[in-house]
Amino acid sequence: MYFSLKRIHRSYYRINDVLIKRGAIMCAFLVILLGCSSDNSDDPQETVQPNDPETLDINGLPVRDFEVALPTITGSLSYTIDTEAWEIPTNGSEAITTTQNLQAAIDWAHEEGYTQITLPEGNYLVGEDVNDIYQGGIEIYENTEFIFAEGAILQIETNNKWNYCVLELTGSNIIIRNAEIIGDKDTHIFTPRENDGATSHDEGHGICVFDNTNVLVTGSELYNLTGDGSLVLESENITFTENNIHDNRRQGISVVGGIGISITNNEIHHINGTSPQFGIDIEGAGRVDEDILIQFNSFHHNRGGDIVNASGKNVYILDNVMEQGEGSTYVDGPIVSWHKTHNIIARNTITMVNGSVNGRLGYIQYSRGGDKGHNRSTYVYDNVCNSCGMFMYKSYGADVKGNQFLGYFAAFSEFDNLVLEDNLVTYSEEHPNLRFCWSYRFDDVTGVASGNYLGEDLQEIPLSETEPYTLQCVLDGF
Repeated sequence: MYFSLKRIHRSYYRINDVLIKRGAIMCAFLVILLGCSSDNSDDPQETVQPNDPETLDINGLPVRDFEVALPTITGSLSYTIDTEAWEIPTNGSEAITTTQNLQAAIDWAHEEGYTQITLPEGNYLVGEDVNDIYQGGIEIYENTEFIFAEGAILQIETNNKWNYCVLELTGSNIIIRNAEIIGDKDTHIFTPRENDGATSHDEGHGICVFDNTNVLVTGSELYNLTGDGSLVLESENITFTENNIHDNRRQGISVVGGIGISITNNEIHHINGTSPQFGIDIEGAGRVDEDILIQFNSFHHNRGGDIVNASGKNVYILDNVMEQGEGSTYVDGPIVSWHKTHNIIARNTITMVNGSVNGRLGYIQYSRGGDKGHNRSTYVYDNVCNSCGMFMYKSYGADVKGNQFLGYFAAFSEFDNLVLEDNLVTYSEEHPNLRFCWSYRFDDVTGVASGNYLGEDLQEIPLSETEPYTLQCVLDGF
């Protein structure tokens, strides 16, 4: 029997280095126009500069100026792991033996030059004690396509560790295809941490993408993790497509330092258990998050919300369907961003049922004001918001066009350089008290507005590019 001696567990050091911000990122509904915030900037408001010019497509949106490179696998040798020869249990038992022997088979295949490795049908229970806080899983190396045959399942053994990676990717040019990866959420032992007694245990992940370049995860199901379906940490050119990511405690996908990230055609749902509880969380904690595409995904029943961007620049959120879902309650709301980020939010369909602590805001931008660090506008185009609206404050530079806010309002406070055109707001029959002063709502706003309707009535909105405008009813306290 061949046993690997080169396997080194670096994962728990990397995971511990991830400083995902915790706590509520929320504002009470009754004071949302008074300047609540969750941004990390306390800088005083500086003189607002004109928005940077953009190269626009025929629909008026900034042309996406990046492509996410896919893995390039060199070599054509294929190997299906021989579970009998390697003495690998396939019945969901003997986690230590399974982990060691399966890893030895993968190591051997990699060293022999096999670039396509197939895991045959079977239930593979993995997990190896590394230290007090980390439970080891399986490692996949560079220049490898790792394929799960139909009926192949990789599952972490019940453990009491804060951190684990069921599958850790090491190196560049890796494909994970048709995986079924299961965490131990339902049976995990939440032992209190010695230094503070905390029991979050929110770093148990399905696929860990750490310091990788050119990775594709496709056709996979990642669920029941104590942390995220996948954690991306300081990586480049990472693609998730056609995956089903669900029932994890913390996130569907976390991007904590990523350049060139594509997340398309996935279903991400039922994220619930420990904050932030979003479908996708872009939160670099001092790292660079840039050039990110989130398109054609389906989100539903996510406790925190669907997409939160705390740090990303040049983030395209396009053509997604986001549904609160019957029986589900949002904490923050479908789409959340921070003042210093840059977003293109277009053609999404958002449906809320009973709202969040922010009310029924399909999109909210949090801010404490100050310099954004760039002069690019946020684009909010052609979105349909069923029973929801939007709110941006203490910021500058937004192009809001062609949206339908059905049954709620569009609000802006302490905001400069707003372009507001061709939007529709309707009142809700279910909320008859939300009428006067709650359609297009302004408090200290500069910009231009035209072609905006309240129901069938064209609204005259006297925005000025030089004089801040506040609705009289806002001044009167409505």
